Amino acid sequence: MEKIRTELVIIGGSAGSLQVILDLVRGLEKELDFPIVLVVHRKAQSTSILQSLLQQFTEKEVIEIEDKTEIENDKIYLAPADYHLLFDSKVNLSLDRSEKLHFSRPSIDITFVSASEVYKENLLAILLSGANADGIYGLKFIKTNNGKVWIQDPETAEVDYMPKHATEQVAFDLLINPEKLHINISQLNL
Repeated sequence: MEKIRTELVIIGGSAGSLQVILDLVRGLEKELDFPIVLVVHRKAQSTSILQSLLQQFTEKEVIEIEDKTEIENDKIYLAPADYHLLFDSKVNLSLDRSEKLHFSRPSIDITFVSASEVYKENLLAILLSGANADGIYGLKFIKTNNGKVWIQDPETAEVDYMPKHATEQVAFDLLINPEKLHINISQLNL
């Protein structure tokens, strides 16, 4: 049986996920044959320091997504504050200002579902630390499309609500230890 290739890694996080993401981008050294998209809950503000903060920890290009951004392999993309992120195709992204979901915009659920509709079994979604239920519906949707789901081990999460409830409700493929996340991602498609 042929191994299913990962064409996109999408990571959702909220309260307590920043350190995991910083450690991840710091540890990603080898070239990746897929892009990584980050959907992180953060306050709506006119200037974003998250993109420049992440860029300090990696040689990979970190890009804050704008409407109609085209994504490329081996780059890290960041959903902007106060916009939902949608996938128009495997290369094209768009932004949306519709209602918040789970008090969040960007919503992890909305982006997970949109990515799953495009990438199907070639998607890997990872849910990290957080304080609300955002992401759980999206993970279930990804599983119905035969995508892969990794969830941060709630024992390692700074805020365990999101990963704990996800592990109780979603048939996940891997319970991740944040210290090994960069290794797990680097070994995809080997």
